[in-house]
Amino acid sequence: MGFSGHLVFARSERPLLEAPVFNSTGPELRDDVQEWQPRPGGWQTLQLKQGIWEDEYLSTLVEWTKAPACVADVSDSNVALVTGLNADGHRWQAWLNLDNAAALLVEGPENVDDVSMWLATPEFEEAIGYKRAELDAEVPADAEGALVWASAAGVQAAVQRSRIEELLRTRETFVEELFDALLDELGFPEAVHPEPQP
Repeated sequence: MGFSGHLVFARSERPLLEAPVFNSTGPELRDDVQEWQPRPGGWQTLQLKQGIWEDEYLSTLVEWTKAPACVADVSDSNVALVTGLNADGHRWQAWLNLDNAAALLVEGPENVDDVSMWLATPEFEEAIGYKRAELDAEVPADAEGALVWASAAGVQAAVQRSRIEELLRTRETFVEELFDALLDELGFPEAVHPEPQP
């Protein structure tokens, strides 16, 4: 069973859990949050279980941190929709694991009573192919939006847009790893993992 919930990435000199957006959710929240290894410069990632995060929280978080932030809506570690927001209101989105996203977004025909039967048909595979092509066509704009967002965050990606596009088309078993790789590629400082004690 994979992870379903949200990955919240933002910069603050204080712990992100101190943000007012989290204070309103109640004390039980702390049991449902995992903090990832922080990145230099105050960049932090929180892994929140399903049901804690609301869409409007992103703009509230950007306002509190006065820095760009993003959130990945993750489903069963298979697929994620990443939404980024700058302090000036610039917003971008990108899907991670496009094949899984296409399967998730395909709408079944209205005349089918049992959707599970439709999933085993050539028509379903064809519909996924069309949806995958639609998502693929959006990748260049998604990559450009991500680079503009990262630039506003003050990081300079040495990589070209084509490398971000390639990553957005990549498939990983755990989409959380793809999210982390995207942040690396966009130029955010990599997390420093503590040395194991002898």
